[in-house]
Amino acid sequence: MIIGRLVSLAGQRLVATLAALWLLLPAVTGVHAEVTPDSTWVALKALPHQGRSAVFALAVDPSNNQALIAGNSDGSVFRSADGGTTWASVHSGKAALTTVAFSPFTAGLVLAGTGGAGAIASRDGGVTWTSTTGLDGRTVRAFTFSLTLVAAGTDHGVYVSPDGFNWTPSGLASHSIGSLAVEAIHTPIRLVAASDSSTTGEQLALFQSMDGGGTWTTFTPPISGDFAVKLVAGPLPPTGNIRPLVVGTNAGLFQSIDNGTSFTPLSGGQLLPSTDYTQITFITDHYDRFYVASDGGGSGAGGLWRTSDSGQDFVSLAPPQPSVTALAVSNDESPILYVAGFEPSSHVATLWTYHDTGGIPQGPAASPSFVASGGRTAGGSSGPGILAFLSASQAPYVALGVAALVLILAALVSNARGRRR
Repeated sequence: MIIGRLVSLAGQRLVATLAALWLLLPAVTGVHAEVTPDSTWVALKALPHQGRSAVFALAVDPSNNQALIAGNSDGSVFRSADGGTTWASVHSGKAALTTVAFSPFTAGLVLAGTGGAGAIASRDGGVTWTSTTGLDGRTVRAFTFSLTLVAAGTDHGVYVSPDGFNWTPSGLASHSIGSLAVEAIHTPIRLVAASDSSTTGEQLALFQSMDGGGTWTTFTPPISGDFAVKLVAGPLPPTGNIRPLVVGTNAGLFQSIDNGTSFTPLSGGQLLPSTDYTQITFITDHYDRFYVASDGGGSGAGGLWRTSDSGQDFVSLAPPQPSVTALAVSNDESPILYVAGFEPSSHVATLWTYHDTGGIPQGPAASPSFVASGGRTAGGSSGPGILAFLSASQAPYVALGVAALVLILAALVSNARGRRR
């Protein structure tokens, strides 16, 4: 009987210890995952030797929201594996970086375009880079991806590649193509292209290809602006087989849900400002949720906005730097945003991160974290305080972790007492 009771007590203590460890695991991982405070702008450290170089190229790995690539106007490419806490120089060049993009279909494939020196590519998520062939001397302003094809918009038309490393011209050579979108990722691949320049008085024209860039036709949608700055096709809606097409021009933002037959203005009047929209990014696989941003074109009308209803309503995320020059959005339901800003008067570039959980945007974090450069809250307080800590999203995990540690200590004490008996 005594031996049976001892075995029973030992079993109970073992179960209690394992239960405590099980509780501790999500607590620890939860605290680790919540790096950026919810709906709060956090300043990131500047890129190494950044100086007054603007950041026009920024991308986040779709499979890792902490892996970033940034390129500046000096021709340098940097990589961060910890959400912008630290940066490593991974490529140096003389031509400004104009765009950088991860492939959503090929793990590890990253492409970066330059102003006049073609493109470089990486197979390992941006750790190492090599020059591509076929784009020598070209200014590359945009990349877009289908399942079997990569397309690039250049100062001499569209180029296509099966792998991102070897390129061939694919039409529109007399046009400077600044933006591209894939509206059908399966064969036959449907591409839409737009020029980033025009002759004054010319009607804005878009180009479309129904055969992966083999042939092109022109269509002139009734939208305002002299030229298109950005083209993005969103995910397929739950019903139908037409992706939403969002177009940012130098005068506003427009959307088509019928393959470009008609467009609805999303700016002007009581909507968004009528300015140039240089950044458009959809959230994961949601056809109706996307972000748009503008550098304001020097007018002070820049900013960053989110819509959750296909553009019927927009919410300003109130970025600390209104002039947004680059935007990267992680592949999460509540995404992490990485934003590059620029102050025209001082020529100072800034980097910010924002975990968008749908709350009211707050100013820079009050105290330095391992991702922050050390700002202050909008209210000017010098520290978060106990109330801010208790209201933070990490607080439940910390409390759970403390409770788990108490359980573990109790189990250890119980085991020790059992041995004395």
